[in-house]
Amino acid sequence: MRARSTRLARSTAQQRGELPPAEMSCTIEKALADAKALVERLREHDDAAETLIEQTTALNKRVEAMKQYQEEIQELNEVARHRPRSSLVMGIQQENRQIRELQQENKELRTSLEEHQSALELIMSKYREQMFRLLMASKKDDPSVIMKLKEQHSKHENKGLREILQITRESFLNMNKDDASESTSLSALVTSSDLSLRKS
Repeated sequence: MRARSTRLARSTAQQRGELPPAEMSCTIEKALADAKALVERLREHDDAAETLIEQTTALNKRVEAMKQYQEEIQELNEVARHRPRSSLVMGIQQENRQIRELQQENKELRTSLEEHQSALELIMSKYREQMFRLLMASKKDDPSVIMKLKEQHSKHENKGLREILQITRESFLNMNKDDASESTSLSALVTSSDLSLRKS
């Protein structure tokens, strides 16, 4: 009967937000540990985002190099008049294969960036939820602790996530432009090559 009364009193205290000091301390420590773990995960995703951005930059440079090939199509047509037809066909096939490989790499990087962005949004959602619970549990504690937690939350949310998402969005735009340029280059290459073959 006494145990039942104790559980009932504890339940009533929890509903009123009046947890015993020991349980309140345990709740705050757990919330702090969870918040720290979320921050560590966010840092790991920051590193992964930087790696993806570096890969995207390298890929964009390779795509830019392929674009220069389009400017050399006219010169290729002039040279093709003095080259065997089989050699010209092999060269065109090799260039087409390289363009397709670049397009596939571009697609894979875009998918990785999208997955990374979704993971970041999920982590920040959990982080905000955890910080809210922590603030609620600490509402009767030292106000300086609450202010410190608010500053930490604001710093990671406003500085970290927004910068990463902005870079991700810019990468998406650059890759979309590159895809359009690649398609145009490939189409022009095939058309010009067909004309050269017919003339030869």
